[in-house]
Amino acid sequence: MTAGLLVGRDNARNADIRALLLRHFELMRDASPEESCHVMEPDALLEAGAVLISARQGNAVLGIGALTEIAPGHGELKSMHTAAEARGRGVARAILQVLIAKAQDRALQRVSLETGSDALFAPARALYTAHGFSECQPFGNYREDPLSVFMTRTLGSRSDLTG
Repeated sequence: MTAGLLVGRDNARNADIRALLLRHFELMRDASPEESCHVMEPDALLEAGAVLISARQGNAVLGIGALTEIAPGHGELKSMHTAAEARGRGVARAILQVLIAKAQDRALQRVSLETGSDALFAPARALYTAHGFSECQPFGNYREDPLSVFMTRTLGSRSDLTG
């Protein structure tokens, strides 16, 4: 893991967080056709009451991720993104572990996510699988889409952070 990495709650109104959220938004919009792209704009994350987690090293934001509650007891991971220059250093893993802990703190029984099905998203799918997520049917307002992979994980106790 990256030395000196600080992972914790953050705010989408902070300029550096907003900049990384916008990088994520643009990358997702470029990678998928509009009908298959489910990325949320930063303001929409705020409106959804998302818990936003960032990973920082010094003054640099290396990664972000968010958790929204989509139904009683059911959370969804949104806007997971590691800055390109920080990939492969454990940033996403650290953010994911904090998000799972936040979901457990909120007494959520399940956390789900939607990610892409192509090679660009293979590292994300591997990360989620390594942390106990498995493929599932579309949930919430999602529909079957060949460009999407839906994953879910049942949550255990707070001490069960790695799957």
